[in-house]
Amino acid sequence: MPRPPDIIWIVTTQWRAQAFGHAGDPNARTPSIDAFASKSVNFTQAVTPHPFGPFARAALLTGVPSPENGVTNYFDPLPPGARTIAHRLAGQGYTTGFIGKWHLARRDPAAALVGEAHARMVVPPGERGGFDFWEGFEGGFQLNNPWLHGSRLPEPVRFEGYQSDVLCRRAADWMKRASRPFFCVVSLEAPHPPYDAPAAGIKRRRPADLRLASNVPRGGPVEERARRELAGYHAHIEATDRAIGGLIATEAAREGVVAFTSVHGDMHGAHGLFRKGWPHEESVRVPLIVRAARGGDRRGEASAAPVSLIDLPQWTMGWSRGETAVPPPSPLPPTSAARISMPSVVALPYQCDRAWRGIRTSTQKLVLNGDGTPWLYFNLKDDPHEMRNLADSPSHAPEIAALRGRV
Repeated sequence: MPRPPDIIWIVTTQWRAQAFGHAGDPNARTPSIDAFASKSVNFTQAVTPHPFGPFARAALLTGVPSPENGVTNYFDPLPPGARTIAHRLAGQGYTTGFIGKWHLARRDPAAALVGEAHARMVVPPGERGGFDFWEGFEGGFQLNNPWLHGSRLPEPVRFEGYQSDVLCRRAADWMKRASRPFFCVVSLEAPHPPYDAPAAGIKRRRPADLRLASNVPRGGPVEERARRELAGYHAHIEATDRAIGGLIATEAAREGVVAFTSVHGDMHGAHGLFRKGWPHEESVRVPLIVRAARGGDRRGEASAAPVSLIDLPQWTMGWSRGETAVPPPSPLPPTSAARISMPSVVALPYQCDRAWRGIRTSTQKLVLNGDGTPWLYFNLKDDPHEMRNLADSPSHAPEIAALRGRV
């Protein structure tokens, strides 16, 4: 019987599904991930269950949505007793490793979120999700010269270089030495703000040269800010694409199952909005690209199945049992809809102003307010940029009612 495959999750932050060359973004320079997608299954309709970091990370690690997994608000830690994918794979004989941004530790709501103090905060060993090996940082948004601590670094140590480069090198080193089979999460902070931080030698674009989507308002401060931020955003995307390309090219990654994704996107001026937490496509739709073990037999296949990051733990368990399909045929078939929500309001600038819940198929999206009343309804097939909210349309009441029952 062949050895179970090594499995790698590459998880980025704020990288929306639209921001790739293979997705048609004229601003994106992503040769490494475009090449990876050409040998993988690209889930073009994938979403995050919750478009905000801690909620999405908890759901991804546990396979349980927030708040059922114990993360109800932004400052909630992952409960110490939570059963994660690391626990489950350990039961299958896997060695498990986590390298990079954690963002699920106990934090002081009054402390600064940005800066060295947060980056040097130590995550206690008992609160690292059950991974055999853990090396990372809680947060701090230090895209350059990150501070790392963990299994082989009892105290935080500063590493010179661009964060994505450092983490991908550290992950490659761990995978080279790890007992087989292994499962590794490589958790990168980029392309999260600060967008004006240096990006490993990648030159920022001229804001005027960027092409904006039709749902970004023109001729005012929204357009000016969107262009300025996107100039840095795409520099970090290009730098991180290069770092990921080096990791994917390693021998360990070439042989194993590799899944690339992001915990959420960024509005970047769409509908006049910025950052995440919003139910719009720029915030909730994320990349999910999976290459089967040893290259598999899939070549650039696109799937429109309405999958969610919360499906990835179940798929991973299937691969650990020797199922080679992407996604595995068991234990659950692909869902016909993905549930999305924001369990609570995050009181930080520019984030979504309300809690909401909704459902998204490949062609429709319904979003309800906290009291259950419809807030947004879009026909994504005819209106991919969500320019026409049909929530109050009498002619669409029957289909809204049908989806509302599923939420």
